[in-house]
Parts: sequence; structure tokens; C-alpha cells
Amino acid sequence: KALGAQYKDIMAQFLIEAVVICSIGGAIGTVIGLGGGFLVAVLAKFPPLLSPLTIVIAFGFSTSIGIFFGLYPANKAAKMSPVEALRYE
Repeated sequence: KALGAQYKDIMAQFLIEAVVICSIGGAIGTVIGLGGGFLVAVLAKFPPLLSPLTIVIAFGFSTSIGIFFGLYPANKAAKMSPVEALRYE
């Protein structure tokens, strides 16, 4: 705000950051989960099952978690005055 950012700019910045962080975490978790699932399938001598829909749902869920839990801090930061924000730095 001190540099001329509007409410929507600050909201967008915080939400994009939250979505990127959660998407990276979701991708890493998906890869680790798939690797673990294949390892268990090989060790148990079961055929590994891979559903693209499951991957899409897991990735979409982590992204939606980022949006949902990023809304409150983004809204709080967007409404904060520049003086108040700099006071705690």
C-alpha cells in the first residue's frame, strides 16, 4: 500500500504465493505417494494401480487448500495500513 498497491493487488500477491507453495507441496506429495504406492505394490506382488483422476484430485485438493487457507492472511494484509505493517518489522 505504501507503494501504491491496491487491495486487489495485495490479495492477488498473497493468494498466488499460497497457491504456488501448496501446489509445489502437492506435487512433491503426489510423487512421494506414487513412489510409495509402487514400492508397496512391487513388494506385495500386486499390480500397481495408477489412476490419472486420483492425481488430478490430489493436486486440485492441495491447490484449493492453498486458496482457502490463504484468504484470511491475504485479506488481513490487504486491509492493514502501511504504518501498522512497518511497525512490526
